[in-house]
Amino acid sequence: MREVMTKSMARNIFYGGSIFFILIFFGLTAHSHYYMVTKSTASMPLTDAVKRGKHVWEVNSCINCHTLHGEGAYFAPEVGNVMSRWGVIDKPDDAFTTLKGWMEAMPTGVEGRRQMPQFHLTDDQIRDLSEFLIWADKTDTQGWPPNDAG
Repeated sequence: MREVMTKSMARNIFYGGSIFFILIFFGLTAHSHYYMVTKSTASMPLTDAVKRGKHVWEVNSCINCHTLHGEGAYFAPEVGNVMSRWGVIDKPDDAFTTLKGWMEAMPTGVEGRRQMPQFHLTDDQIRDLSEFLIWADKTDTQGWPPNDAG
């Protein structure tokens, strides 16, 4: 014997399903808010040095050659985790010294090799850029891009 769904049964399924999915929606919204506040980049301090370093990054169009967390051009290396690769992520003075030495050594003059132009940045600009790159390295990208830090 086949049972027929009545109007009241259909209404109960509709209201029950609606309430269920509304609760799921609010739960996921609360979870997203919790994640953004406690675990994402938004919870990281954005210092004046980091802001100035991002400005140096933008003014000199570094993204035209480098990628930052997978965004940008693929002409030059990914720099989203460069401070970890160099082993200076928790050493701002060493990060500045290493970045300054790297930038001053460019271009290398090796024929046929991709080379970074000389930007003639001041020490303060290089220090701010290193602070920005440290900040970028510490962001939780959830493993993106897949780039070995070792």
